[in-house]
Amino acid sequence: MIVSLVLLLLIGLLISGIPIFAALGLTGSIILFVAEGSFSSIGDTVFSTLNKSILTTIPLFVFMAQVMIRAEIVDDIFDMANKMVGHIRGGLGVATVFSCTVFASISGSSVATALSIGSSAIPQMKRYGYSSRQSCGVVAAGGTLGILIPPSGPMILYAIVSDASIGALFVAGLVPGIMLALIFALNCVLFHRAEGPVEGKRQFAGWHSLLHALKRSLWAVMMPPLVLSGIYLGVFTASEAAAIGSLYALAVAVLVYRNFSLADLWQCTQNTMHVSMMVFAIIVAAAIFGHAITVIRIPAEISEAVSQMGLSQTGFILVVMAMVMLLGMFLESIAIILITTPILLPTIVALDISPVWYGIMLMINLELAMITPPVGMNLFAIKGISDASLIDIIRGAAPFVALMILGLFLILIFPEIALWLPRLAGFDVS
Repeated sequence: MIVSLVLLLLIGLLISGIPIFAALGLTGSIILFVAEGSFSSIGDTVFSTLNKSILTTIPLFVFMAQVMIRAEIVDDIFDMANKMVGHIRGGLGVATVFSCTVFASISGSSVATALSIGSSAIPQMKRYGYSSRQSCGVVAAGGTLGILIPPSGPMILYAIVSDASIGALFVAGLVPGIMLALIFALNCVLFHRAEGPVEGKRQFAGWHSLLHALKRSLWAVMMPPLVLSGIYLGVFTASEAAAIGSLYALAVAVLVYRNFSLADLWQCTQNTMHVSMMVFAIIVAAAIFGHAITVIRIPAEISEAVSQMGLSQTGFILVVMAMVMLLGMFLESIAIILITTPILLPTIVALDISPVWYGIMLMINLELAMITPPVGMNLFAIKGISDASLIDIIRGAAPFVALMILGLFLILIFPEIALWLPRLAGFDVS
């Protein structure tokens, strides 16, 4: 009964249109006032939540992505991928997926990836015979890789809420991210149907042109190995990696591309501040909500109910993934992480489920949320940069929804897909 009332209150506030942080904070504050008769514990909760060095990764990774986008490095990434594989059957689709994979590892944002790659890829794909449905579907799905491939904003948030190792999560996301990218690319090759000029008749750009494109994109392609290898080898922490990545992005923009002015720096700083403050507000509100539901024992009651149901690890995860998939049709990724994780974490620990393994499956489920209506953020982002109808975009993304579900089941059945690399790197993933 109490759980239902809390959920109804929270959902009612979210449906009313107020920001996520306000809905979470208000719900948590009301619960605490009813349960304790005061708001005195909120101050300690806010301080303990923000007093974590790992939070510095958020503005630093956001700034890194802003600089790389502002310097227009994304155009070179797509040009390189296009010249490498664009001449084969379904090659432009493969090039788009490859570009999304690389840019996702730079931006950490699914929407930014879809918008940046889509603005270059969609016109090219339509020119060479892809329908609006096909081209928009590939970009919408490829953009979701920004959630799974590190650095990932939602992954950082999950690590903060669950107290899981951000380094372990970053490394764990690599293999599943590449696996999904390969599945997407294979789908483009096997099921491409050109409605205009036959794409396969395009000529290979030539080795000289390809080498020139590789040289131009090398600085961007080097970014993910630089950031992740330092974490993998234990040279620096996730926070230090974010700082080094930001300095690297700034150096490339100023010294190599030479198209980055003081005005651009100011704009990137403003954008970073706005995004970071929004995220911090949500984190604080979620902490208040998490503390409130703990006070009234909702997590404990859910854990007890699950224990009485006798669900195995697999059964529990299947139920949770179905629930998250349903929530993803109506809520944003950040809201899903911050609402569900505090409630489910005690049960995850009680069932001896690796928070890292669960976190990777959660990220894939959040990818699904980005391309499933009615609140699929990537669907609306693609709608904003193309002349395709929303129905066409949804239909184009539908096959990739099935492919993501396939990837989710593969990681559920074979946990080592996500866990073997962080184990190899020396992280504790238990």
